Amino acid sequence: MKNKNEISVERLAEIMIELQKQGSHNIELVSPTHFAVSTLKSIRIASQLGLKIPIIYNMNGYDSVEVLKLYKDVIDIYLPDFKYGNNNNCRVYSKVSDYFDKAKLAVKEMYNQVGSELVYENGVVVRGLIVRHLILPNDLSETEEVFKFIAEELDRKIHISLITQYFRTNRSKKHILISRRIRYGEFMRAVELLDKYGLENGWIQEIESSEH
Repeated sequence: MKNKNEISVERLAEIMIELQKQGSHNIELVSPTHFAVSTLKSIRIASQLGLKIPIIYNMNGYDSVEVLKLYKDVIDIYLPDFKYGNNNNCRVYSKVSDYFDKAKLAVKEMYNQVGSELVYENGVVVRGLIVRHLILPNDLSETEEVFKFIAEELDRKIHISLITQYFRTNRSKKHILISRRIRYGEFMRAVELLDKYGLENGWIQEIESSEH
C-alpha cells in the first residue's frame, strides 16, 4: 500500500526545479540519510533539468560516513548539529551509545568535502560548513570537548553556530539535570571556550532565545 506522502524520484526532481523557479536560494535536505539513494537520483535528474541552486545537508550529526561519501561533490553546504562531547550523556538523554564517536567522523568527512571557508554570492552562502552546538544545562553537552575537537583535529576557521534555545519539554522533568533552562554563567562559559580554542567564525544566539 502506497503512503499518501510518498512521491517518485522524478517528482522530487520536479519539485526542486519548481522551488528554483520560485526564487529559492537553495534546496535543503533535512536528515536525508534513510532516503540517500533515491534523493541522489532526484538531484541527478534535477541537475539535468537545470537545477543550479546549492544543496544543503541538514542533519543531527549522527550520520554514516559511507552515506556522506556518496554525497561528495553533490552537497554544497553541510549544516550538522554537534550535540554532545562524550558518549555517556548521549546514551542517557538521547538513547544513542556512540554519538560522539560517530559525530566526529561525520563532521570530519563533511570538512574534507567542503573545507572551512564559507563562500557567498550576493550575500547568500553557497558553499561551506556550519556546525551547530546547543548549550545544555549542567554542561551535559560537554562543550569544551566539542570545541577542542574542532580546533585541534579539524580547523579553527570552521563557522560555529552557538545555540542557547534549549527548552525543557517532553519528559525532561524526569531528569533533574536537564529540567531547567541554561543559566547565564553556562552561556558565558561556552562563549569563553570559543575564545579559548580560537574559534572566531560564526554566530552566538542570545541567551533569551529559549523564552521565544
